[in-house]
Amino acid sequence: MLVLASLGRADDATGVVFDDANGNGVRDRGERGLRGVRVSNQRDIVSTDREGRWRLPVLEGSETTFFVLKPRGYAPPTSADRLPRFSYTHKPGGSPSLKFAGLAPTGPLPASIDFALRRQREPDTFQAIFFGDTQPRDVREVDYFKHDIVEELIGQTNAPFGVTLGDIVFDNLDVMAPHNAAVALIGIPWWNVIGNHDVNTDAPSATDFDDTYNRIYGPNYFAFDYGPVHFVALDNIHWVPPAERGTSTSTWRSAIDPQQLAWLAADLAQVPKDQLVLLMMHVPLNDMSNREAVYRLIEGRPYCLSIAGHTHWHEHRFLRREDGWLAPTPHHHIVNVTACGSWWSGQPDELGIPQTTMSCGAPNGYTVLTFRDRGVTVDFKAARRPADYQMNIVAPDAVASAATGTTPVYVNLFNGADSSVVELRLNNQGPWLKLEKVREPDPVFLAQREREGTNAVAPWRTLPKPILSPHLWKGWLPDHLSPGTHYICVQGRDVNGKIHPSMRAITVR
Repeated sequence: MLVLASLGRADDATGVVFDDANGNGVRDRGERGLRGVRVSNQRDIVSTDREGRWRLPVLEGSETTFFVLKPRGYAPPTSADRLPRFSYTHKPGGSPSLKFAGLAPTGPLPASIDFALRRQREPDTFQAIFFGDTQPRDVREVDYFKHDIVEELIGQTNAPFGVTLGDIVFDNLDVMAPHNAAVALIGIPWWNVIGNHDVNTDAPSATDFDDTYNRIYGPNYFAFDYGPVHFVALDNIHWVPPAERGTSTSTWRSAIDPQQLAWLAADLAQVPKDQLVLLMMHVPLNDMSNREAVYRLIEGRPYCLSIAGHTHWHEHRFLRREDGWLAPTPHHHIVNVTACGSWWSGQPDELGIPQTTMSCGAPNGYTVLTFRDRGVTVDFKAARRPADYQMNIVAPDAVASAATGTTPVYVNLFNGADSSVVELRLNNQGPWLKLEKVREPDPVFLAQREREGTNAVAPWRTLPKPILSPHLWKGWLPDHLSPGTHYICVQGRDVNGKIHPSMRAITVR
């Protein structure tokens, strides 16, 4: 919560970051200012003095957002929907007329913009939940999200917070309110990254595109510390308004604008090189038009990785020299599984929820990241499935004995990477046979799509076209199997090196 004092000077903004001992969001008598806490105007970063006071310029243009960079061991207040409240946007005239409500006029600059922080325990080892695109179009799809994702997390997670990696909704920004209420049921603070479907596409200028997002969630880029980890949320949706295009419509490309890039450089310059840093964004890092400018800022950091959504498939990318990455050690970039899968598409299941399989053949769901010893493990969790559901095995139900040596077996290891090893054997006997990693469409997804067909009058949206799955392996049944019932044993090592077992029965005639 912000405490805004009476009107003051109009040249610089100033305020206090204080220890909110009673947690009411208001600076009461005896609540001291906090020294050395960083505050930003999305360009400059300053630290508070011994009394907790800070001063920053108001940027040229129609608005300036000021925010506190949450330090370790403290938490900002949260709204009724568990959204962190850590910023104040100064926009004297408010937003222009927009389809979805933006920012109300703030009038003159307040005399003091104060940020409340309350002490909390933050261990060295912890988990956080990450949603790729939740992206409901309407309240009905918010209900899908509640039943498919949220309900299994209520009271069942030890994570101290969660993050949605953009495309919180699907263009209808009025859906943000019921969506936020659904996420709040999980019961933990929830941070949000801006996506290309979370903006005011009717805004007349680029400075107004994020006004609804800014009103509800806060700044479009920011940073905070939790435990020993530094988290940075980036806005890599660069909007080009109609006036700049010379047309009647807007467009966007994935990039970080120069001011944000300078802010990122200033932020990282104040973060120790041996501190773990996680960059969070909507569009994958190596799909940005100015990705190498970001590479140069993090190549010298041995403990840095990044995570994004947007693609609607799950993938581990390891950026190397051929990608423009110049450091000797590859950069691990996670393209996160999406909560909405393939945009809540596909035939509804017995509960009326679309199957919404992603185009890589993996189910929709979320990840749980565990931060430990300046490293991160990434655990894939399929929606409404047990935690050990980590792969699909594709083999025929029955096969002739003479054809066994030429019969393919596919394994989609959802959380697999290029370094993963997938092996099979029959009846849990004999040597393990190594499968080959391939880039092909997932056979289960193809079959599902074929079963559903392309009926234009079906009461559901059809599944998208398949991609060449980034986590698919192919092998062959052993030759000359004896007639009878057998079972295929598979073990796959995921990106963390953890072994996952699975089995599939098969009849040999």
